Amino acid sequence: MRVYYSLYGQLLHKERLYKGFKKVWKAKGAAGIDGQSLSDFASNLSNNLDQLLAELQNKQYEPQPVRRVEIPKEGGGIRLLGIPTVRDRVVQQTLNDLLTPIFEEQFHPSSFGYRPHRSCHDAINKSTMFIRRYGLEHVVDMDLSKCFDKLDHELILRSIRERVRDSSVLALISQFLKSGVMVGEHWQKTEIGSPQGGVISPLIANIYLDAFDQEMRNRGHRIVRYADDILIFCRSRKGAGNALAQATKVLEKELKLTVNQAKSHIAHSKDGVRFLGVEIGSRYTRIQAKKLVEFKRKLKQMTNRLGGKPLTDVIKELNPILRGFSYYFRIANAKREFYQIAGWLRRRLRSVQLRLWKKPARLHRRLKQLGYKPPFKFITMTSWNSARSPLASLSMPNQWFADLGLQNLEHVRTGYVFSNYAEWKCTGAVYEARTYGSVRGMRR
Repeated sequence: MRVYYSLYGQLLHKERLYKGFKKVWKAKGAAGIDGQSLSDFASNLSNNLDQLLAELQNKQYEPQPVRRVEIPKEGGGIRLLGIPTVRDRVVQQTLNDLLTPIFEEQFHPSSFGYRPHRSCHDAINKSTMFIRRYGLEHVVDMDLSKCFDKLDHELILRSIRERVRDSSVLALISQFLKSGVMVGEHWQKTEIGSPQGGVISPLIANIYLDAFDQEMRNRGHRIVRYADDILIFCRSRKGAGNALAQATKVLEKELKLTVNQAKSHIAHSKDGVRFLGVEIGSRYTRIQAKKLVEFKRKLKQMTNRLGGKPLTDVIKELNPILRGFSYYFRIANAKREFYQIAGWLRRRLRSVQLRLWKKPARLHRRLKQLGYKPPFKFITMTSWNSARSPLASLSMPNQWFADLGLQNLEHVRTGYVFSNYAEWKCTGAVYEARTYGSVRGMRR
């Protein structure tokens, strides 16, 4: 394993800081405790980068405390975020770009969170392969409580020091960890944790949890980890119970983290294994019911009949949401769900348009324009039931919505296996055979 002794000098280039800023700009984000926005920083970019460069060269750079932000969790509770200043995010991003290639060499191939060229889809696909191809149907589903907030600073630096011995880089990372947090107008010391919201925190978490990944590999366990979401795949329930006990010991005793006992459990693929928004079964992959409910609730809010917006504006706002949802969940066997949502959404849009027309006479005029001959029935333009009437369907056929540019979920290919995963199967087969035995030997 290669060890790096001199890296700090590579930070001391304005071009590197500029590349870091471009990534920070692309990621957007709010201002830190100094109130300086990305636009403010960019308005005097060259001078700001020169000042950062001079501070780094003279070892006078000191990160500012992060700004505390609280956001509600889906299942209840509050997630604590720490928002660094823009200048600190630029330095963190530059350092992250420098360290990532070094640690990517050692990371476990079943770690997928916050890593280049890896995604949630890859993690889901590999989990599916373990269950269906290898027959590992008993799955330990582990959840860590406030993982980012409980990372031990000494263990973080010890893990990084295994590959990076540059004292200046280690000192810079230590400064980020100990910069503190501003809660309102009060500064709080940070003795543990890496602020969730910091640019370099995901890399730190992966370096920290790689010790767990490697220990599980040494014990012969097949895992898939996405950040702090962990699955361990076993052939029997007894084996899964043993794996859960071993993993808990490593995480709590050696890494000083807390396993959420209420959420950690042993699942069977016949009942579905919940992971990253889907349920992976022995023969299917479904969208989790709560994700469908949340998505439909959001669409319902955006298609409020009292909104008064033109239908074209409503569709323009809907399309990014529809594209994002369909792109992510096309990995599931969700053709039926996509068809149902598409039909339900068109009905809601018909209801919006009927209310905009206000009077049946405008509906009748539209029907005449399309070539239909009167007499036409008079319907209540504000009624939800009217949106399902034959007159509404004739005046606003499915093709009409397509012509308006509405993203149609019915045209999305589902049960999709992504190319990145196919490439992994080609390059990762050697690793799998070397570490766990032949693929054939793992099948039932």
